[in-house]
Amino acid sequence: MEGPLVTFSDKTMTCRDCGQEFIFSVGEQEFYQLRGLQNEPRRCPDCRNARRTSGPDSRSSRELHEVVCSNCGQMAQVPFVPNGSRPVYCSDCFRTARTGVGANSRY
Repeated sequence: MEGPLVTFSDKTMTCRDCGQEFIFSVGEQEFYQLRGLQNEPRRCPDCRNARRTSGPDSRSSRELHEVVCSNCGQMAQVPFVPNGSRPVYCSDCFRTARTGVGANSRY
């Protein structure tokens, strides 16, 4: 049993940042639907990219903090200030803890 068939067509949208028109293509609409995204984009692709690569939320501008991994003891860098209330892991130990794989999967 399948849900209703949805057909898409290209939509002309206006960017909320620069005011330029851009096309919200059929392919992008299908991508949004597959990912369960309910809100249409409000920015053109150029403004979306500019917003991703600048500002305080940008991954490239994050301040990293040196820590000692609570599991293996190696030095690691994390994008937050540890407050000591929870263990902090290096990326390898964190990945192992998330997947629950490995001998030390006590997380």
